[in-house]
Amino acid sequence: MNIGILGAGNIAVSMARTVSGMKDTECYAIASRTLAKAEKFAADHGFRKAYGSYEELVRDSNVDLVYIATPHSEHYENALLCINNGKPVLCEKAFTVNAGEAEKLKKAAAEKKVFVTEAMWTRYMPSRKLIDDLLAGGIIGKVDTLTANLSYVIHQNKRLTDPALAGGALLDVGVYGINFALMHFGKDIERIDSSAVMTDTGVDGRESITVRYRDGRIAVLTHGMFSRSDRKGIFYGDKGYIVVENINDPYEINVYDTNDVLIKHIDVPEQITGYEYQVYESLDCIKKGLTESISMPLDESIFMMKIMDSIRKDWGLVYPKERQ
Repeated sequence: MNIGILGAGNIAVSMARTVSGMKDTECYAIASRTLAKAEKFAADHGFRKAYGSYEELVRDSNVDLVYIATPHSEHYENALLCINNGKPVLCEKAFTVNAGEAEKLKKAAAEKKVFVTEAMWTRYMPSRKLIDDLLAGGIIGKVDTLTANLSYVIHQNKRLTDPALAGGALLDVGVYGINFALMHFGKDIERIDSSAVMTDTGVDGRESITVRYRDGRIAVLTHGMFSRSDRKGIFYGDKGYIVVENINDPYEINVYDTNDVLIKHIDVPEQITGYEYQVYESLDCIKKGLTESISMPLDESIFMMKIMDSIRKDWGLVYPKERQ
């Protein structure tokens, strides 16, 4: 199966390394806004084809799946270009800038009968089931609270502080904390409260989000791009607690009793980069004629975008393209 990538930035490098290490997949085509950049990327990462425009890549009949690795602000237009040319899409998170764009993509994909899914990689990883099985098995009893955090020192990346590119911590790292809560606590939400510290450019630099569920459970999430956090996800129960190391790429899970004694340790299976699971599932769905993935159906992506839209509304954060 031939993989094409739109965008030749850092995340495209990770996907190229992933695809080259997978079975039955090939790094086939890369497209950038300039041919010179695409040709260099192709030479560096073993791609057969290099295109100086996205339009050329999506019109290549040999491309089986397109991975969109462009900034958030471009996801909608890039995905729509793929859909209109009949190309299956694996779109990097955040899926779009807002829920309206996500809903339009779902409608377009259904009309064209084209596969589209969001590359929220933790949805596809084995760690998701490992965590859910522990929670369902009752090893820490009744669970009432979840905490998750994700912060990196990444503010120096101009994309992340540029409102025109839908920058800010929420769409880049906050999406992981929200996803972590939704994956393991579900969507029966009563209310969401949040607070953000904005950057000089007008996007969110760090934030705290509290999600209250109708059954009384609470998820407390913190994200940012100015400091380094421990990236842990923790579930609190009346018989102990579960610590997930690194919520956006879990590598181990530890279970403790109420006396802080380690009672269970789980190493997450070795992987190429972790991206391979979403690629394998996408290709399998395409072969089966499905237009959405099992692990991350489009309604989930839309729900995620609605939550982030609501949070941004509370902050008064509107991106330039939303004003047009």
